[in-house]
Amino acid sequence: MKGKKFVWMLLSILIISSFALAACGGEATPTETTTTGGGETLAVGIVLPTKDEPRWIQDETRFKEALQNEGYSVEILFSQGDSAKEKQNVETLISKGIKVLIICPHDSTAAAASAEAARAAGVKVISYDRLITDTAAVDYYVTFDSVSVGKAQGQYLVDHATGTGNPLYLYAGAASDNNAFLFFEGAWSVLQPKIVDGTFVIKNSSEAVALQDKPTLTREEMGRIIGQITTNWDFNVAKNLAESNLTAATAADKGDVFILAPNDGTARAIADTFAADTDVTSYVITGQDAEIASVQYIIDGKQSMTVLKDVRVLVADAIKAAVTFLEGGTPEATTTYNNGVIDVPAKPSEVISVDQTNLIAAIIDSGYYTADQFTGLENLK
Repeated sequence: MKGKKFVWMLLSILIISSFALAACGGEATPTETTTTGGGETLAVGIVLPTKDEPRWIQDETRFKEALQNEGYSVEILFSQGDSAKEKQNVETLISKGIKVLIICPHDSTAAAASAEAARAAGVKVISYDRLITDTAAVDYYVTFDSVSVGKAQGQYLVDHATGTGNPLYLYAGAASDNNAFLFFEGAWSVLQPKIVDGTFVIKNSSEAVALQDKPTLTREEMGRIIGQITTNWDFNVAKNLAESNLTAATAADKGDVFILAPNDGTARAIADTFAADTDVTSYVITGQDAEIASVQYIIDGKQSMTVLKDVRVLVADAIKAAVTFLEGGTPEATTTYNNGVIDVPAKPSEVISVDQTNLIAAIIDSGYYTADQFTGLENLK
């Protein structure tokens, strides 16, 4: 009996130990971390803001494809919209010996602490897509021309407006994201002359109305407008704000409306809300990122356009810059972006406006997506 008791005691210890080891198997979960490829380990770590938005799944996928093609393996961590987790991710990568950090900040200002921790460890910092602000600890910025994105959105609305008095509804990204200001800056530069001449009438921002005679806005002025029209890059926030705007608007403020939506996720939410309002006769709405769901919306006539930012190009630029740093070189720069402390060197990539007229060429023929991912493409030919 004593022998049996010993065996059972030993088994119990082993079982308990296995549970303890499983519980201590690291902080990262499958939703937070991905190791790309299976090739040579590149001394680079990548931190993306969240896995909860299709845009960042796109980037993860493109990084995996590009790195696998190059024969490299790196670790991708997701911060899940948490600046504290973001800094923890950076510290984890530093402890693993990275020499270059590619980071898309959740919050542009809060990410300064992560960049400074990397700089203190001798790591080169590449700010990816969103610019890290208020710190000198940024070595390079890989981005699309964000002002051009906003200009493309504004120009699309202008090109599809006729007559005067067209109701204009403005929406923006998150006030914590420097890109939201750049997108709005670009859109405002195109829309403002057409607001002044009466082509458009702003319907959902008293701050924008008060500033409509100013061709150029300060950051503080843009901040006041964005404070009223922010979607926080969130589908539900965008939906609720659009519903609130339409509830406050009269029938005369609706009819054939024009909508500046900052990206595809918010565009779909806002479009669905406006489509459900019986006083809205038609709408023209912008977007960006060419998310699969929004490409389908464009095919179906539920979203007017998107700005294609070919993530393959952005990812390739980021990897090229990282390898250049690892080899002791300096990545090519064609311009700089001021982050509040320094002018960060950058080489912004071009963007393309996509609607039903060029969707097949820009999205399918280019290989960005495949035709079998959509329905109704034959109706565009």
